[in-house]
Amino acid sequence: MRLRILVFVIVILQGSYIRFIYHFWAVLQIRSLKVFCDVVALRSFSRAASANGITQSGASQMVNHLEQRLGVRLMDRSRRPFVLTPEGETYYEGCREIVQHYYALEEEIRTPRQEVAGLVRVASIYSVGLSHLKPFVERFQADHPQAEVRVQYEHPKRVYELVESDEVDTGLVSYPRQSPTILTEPWLEESMVVVCAPTDALARQEAVALRELAGQAMVGFDNELPIRREVDREFKARGIEVSVSVEFDNIEAVKRAIEMGAGIGLLPESTVAREIEIGTLSAVPLATEPLAWPVGIIQRRGKELGRTARRFIEQLRERATSKIELGAV
Repeated sequence: MRLRILVFVIVILQGSYIRFIYHFWAVLQIRSLKVFCDVVALRSFSRAASANGITQSGASQMVNHLEQRLGVRLMDRSRRPFVLTPEGETYYEGCREIVQHYYALEEEIRTPRQEVAGLVRVASIYSVGLSHLKPFVERFQADHPQAEVRVQYEHPKRVYELVESDEVDTGLVSYPRQSPTILTEPWLEESMVVVCAPTDALARQEAVALRELAGQAMVGFDNELPIRREVDREFKARGIEVSVSVEFDNIEAVKRAIEMGAGIGLLPESTVAREIEIGTLSAVPLATEPLAWPVGIIQRRGKELGRTARRFIEQLRERATSKIELGAV
């Protein structure tokens, strides 16, 4: 009888051991796939290694083991930077979905029901991040203390790159555009205003018509930025010629230049709220030709989000449809 019990216990223990080994092997496989996907997305073995807490050599070995097991080359390392082979492209697209699904599922299981606890990675252009996103993130984290939101402030082109490469969960950009890899949805839209120094003659007007800006010295954005292209298009459509005295690649530099008297500017109203409050800038609404500044949420097509990221985006949508004043949360 004792022998039978002993044999039974051994069988149970062996079964538990086998299940443990299988689970451990499966986790290692998922980790290898994640490292491979990170190497591709970040275009760097060293950055992928750092993101996963391993050495660069360890990341390289993981990719090598995948290639050996598959019997194909996933990457052409003879080129700098490396490029994916056709097999590598196919494998990456499939692995990316598997890894996203696994970690989203793991977060769903580990997190107590209804609790929002996890990491959300967001990329935003400077103007949106500073005027709208910062107070929203503060409120979201106050409502969900177990959640962590990491925000990167970047140029528009870089925001799209981060979303496409899965380095962030979502992005916020002005004048959003869809593509085969990017989905967009509207978030906010506000009016642009004429911004000038408090001593400028325009500051004493209740409203300004666009045609009154003809011949004015303007502080503008770089030609590569969507906001500059849209403003130029509006002026051209109305036959208005202005002189861009100086241009910058970020909104803070534009505001400082206007404060110093380098010219006037057209900016989204919320982005100059602080300067208007302290009296360093004045903002005058456009009379009869309002210019809109649309902001959108962008995501990579087919990306599977975890519970925390999903809730973050849901609350972004709620923020857009609420009656809360722009710039406040």
